[in-house]
Amino acid sequence: MKPDVRILRDHRAVSEVAAEFVAGTAIAAVAARDRCALALSGGTTPRETYELLAQRYAHKVPWSLLHIFWGDERCVLPGDPESNYHMAAEALISRVPIPLHNVHRIQGERPAAVAAWAYEDALKGFFGQRARYPVFDLVLLGAGADGHTASLFPDSEALHEVARWVIPVPSPRHTSPPWRVSLTLPVINSARRVLFLLTGKEKGGVARDILRRPGARAETPAGLVRPAGELLIFLDQAAAGALAAA
Repeated sequence: MKPDVRILRDHRAVSEVAAEFVAGTAIAAVAARDRCALALSGGTTPRETYELLAQRYAHKVPWSLLHIFWGDERCVLPGDPESNYHMAAEALISRVPIPLHNVHRIQGERPAAVAAWAYEDALKGFFGQRARYPVFDLVLLGAGADGHTASLFPDSEALHEVARWVIPVPSPRHTSPPWRVSLTLPVINSARRVLFLLTGKEKGGVARDILRRPGARAETPAGLVRPAGELLIFLDQAAAGALAAA
């Protein structure tokens, strides 16, 4: 299936369209399956999307039937500013009427290997022990300038994992904290929808890799994302301009 690429004016416009898309996906999933499983991204790019979800859709999304998960987490306390959970809690979760038992965070305060197994067990409890992989209704992703997505980094052995749903991942050298926990590629690629939010000219090369011609070899982890369902990429003009120039 050809990716759905949308080029918006700037970061604000990307966030507005993304918030509307997430809300619409949640409403449609609940109508079709009586629940929605959403995996959030961390980083700075999606924060405004989460804030707009809370501001504009607090009374439109069926929050009692929406379940929030994460694509990855840093191994820090849940109140740490570097925690992906903490960012989402501030921007979205604390501002909408979602039941706390619908929030399935990665326990980053635990050792990475322990947190990974615990999160995988939680996913199997939700999606079913016999499932080959979980099927999220929507996985939100960002990407670093190096093309990493979730906590799947270039040249990492984690990119070849096919048995596990969740794995501990060492952070790149000279970055903190030293460990992270991430969904694996097969899990991400089993989603009904995957949405990349890419803003800034440094993301043009990443977008080019995701949109490479059929049969071409991926150069980045983001380029390995090929979901069974829909792949969507929302870009601002800066990223799109760099994509065109690449």
